[in-house]
Amino acid sequence: MAKRDYYEILAVERSAGEAEIKTAYRKMAMRYHPDRNPGDKEAEERFKEATEAYEILKDPQKRQTYDQFGHAGVDQSAGFGGFGGGFQGFDMSDALRAFMRDFGGSVFDDLFGMGGTANGRRRRNRGDDLRIKVKLTLEEIASGAKKTIRVRRLEACEACGSSGVAAGSSKKTCPQCRGSGQVRNVTRTFLGTIQQVSTCGMCRGTGEIIADPCKVCQGEGVVRGDTRVDIDIPAGVASGNYMTIENKGNAAPNHGETGDLQVFFEELEHDHFTRHGDDIICEVPISFTTAALGGTAKAPTLGGEDEIKIPSGTQTGKVIKLRGKGIPHLHHGGKGDQLVRVIVWVPTKLSKEDKDLLQQLDRSESFEAPSGNKSFFAKLRETLGV
Repeated sequence: MAKRDYYEILAVERSAGEAEIKTAYRKMAMRYHPDRNPGDKEAEERFKEATEAYEILKDPQKRQTYDQFGHAGVDQSAGFGGFGGGFQGFDMSDALRAFMRDFGGSVFDDLFGMGGTANGRRRRNRGDDLRIKVKLTLEEIASGAKKTIRVRRLEACEACGSSGVAAGSSKKTCPQCRGSGQVRNVTRTFLGTIQQVSTCGMCRGTGEIIADPCKVCQGEGVVRGDTRVDIDIPAGVASGNYMTIENKGNAAPNHGETGDLQVFFEELEHDHFTRHGDDIICEVPISFTTAALGGTAKAPTLGGEDEIKIPSGTQTGKVIKLRGKGIPHLHHGGKGDQLVRVIVWVPTKLSKEDKDLLQQLDRSESFEAPSGNKSFFAKLRETLGV
């Protein structure tokens, strides 16, 4: 299977700097880390794929080679930070070592939904990410589009300032976990004493309880609402591509971190064109006389209409290429092509005079079809029953 573009994997532009690449990778790696998705093979592949992309793009020399030669350049020559040969042998153990090498000292709490506190083990306070689908026409994909979308989400409660506490009241230390957010259960077995640590059920890991909750949000700190988000969609996207808009997802209580919004794109079916990568394909009917004698025909394009030249003797099914009339490439300059498939149109109704003229032409040696093939006029007679 062909590898995906490294910039596409990390959802960054080709001009992205080192810090942006590192941030994008960390976010994706945290989402698909095997410890957060046990037994999920697809998540493991996404984690490995993202790490491989990161290892190339964070290294200026490897990145330059990739930009110039693509995967062929780095697969054969790129060593993996001392972990062995080229990327053709890159596996999950390599990915995990690379991740721990650059982020191991700071990710354990985040991986398991924990945020830092005095004891370092309280649950991380972050709102959920949201997903939304946006449908695009082929014309919008070709030119890029600006959209305003409505997003239903959880928003910070203004009445209590997202604290969940009624005015004039305050939170209290949880009596069950004494503010740690965790409880420890000790079990004695024949093998010895086993201690288990779990999230406190009374405060849900926050270390605090609300004795007098806010009447508007019922102590949750967030309320349901909606907002409008403006998005700038680049030209060249395809169904399945998505973009992440930070801090437009669900709010978290107590001034926590807001989740992100992931906008997935869906391409609408077009009346005239089908898409093949960044090329577009359409069919244009022409008359028999135009096909035989040559001439011009009008072909629809994404920008309107173009005149195409029809050489004499054109056969049905001939493809004429209009260079640069396709879809812009998403991650680099240039556009795909438009492929126009010419179809020789056969009339379904003829006058007696038309039939007489065609029968005279059919007797000409110029209209004899190659051996084993029926002539145009023979097919026409079958169609018309003459």
